[in-house]
Amino acid sequence: MRGMSDITGPAPIDTILDDFAFLDDWEDRYRYVIELGRTLEPLAEGEQNPETKVEGCTSQVWLVTAVGDGDDPVLTFRGESDAHIVRGLIAILLALYSGRRASEILAADSREIFDRLGLRDHLSAQRSNGLTAMVGRIRRDAEMAGSQAATS
Repeated sequence: MRGMSDITGPAPIDTILDDFAFLDDWEDRYRYVIELGRTLEPLAEGEQNPETKVEGCTSQVWLVTAVGDGDDPVLTFRGESDAHIVRGLIAILLALYSGRRASEILAADSREIFDRLGLRDHLSAQRSNGLTAMVGRIRRDAEMAGSQAATS
């Protein structure tokens, strides 16, 4: 497991899963999620706007999506929140989805990953709803990118 002070950039999802398996105390897991959030590059002030804001989250959450070229474009996501734990959840979502093709994003089973991490059991209902809203936004962006590529 990487030490918490060794986290310098977004961790791959497999690393996050391994680290969670190693940590058996939820206090340590929460600290780890917060540390993951600290690895996110802040969004520019202009990127925090109504178009990038994720609706359905109790905290302020913004996701910026960059779409590559081609029939099945690669999507890259960046995100930010005003809440430390939510920034960590964003980091987990970016590890799972960013840099993947639209078809891969739509085929990914985020619930399976969240269940392996135990997130659904340890987040408040409001945080779980926010997590679902963020996944929904990412999936909608992937659907739009895929359909726009098909009509081009």
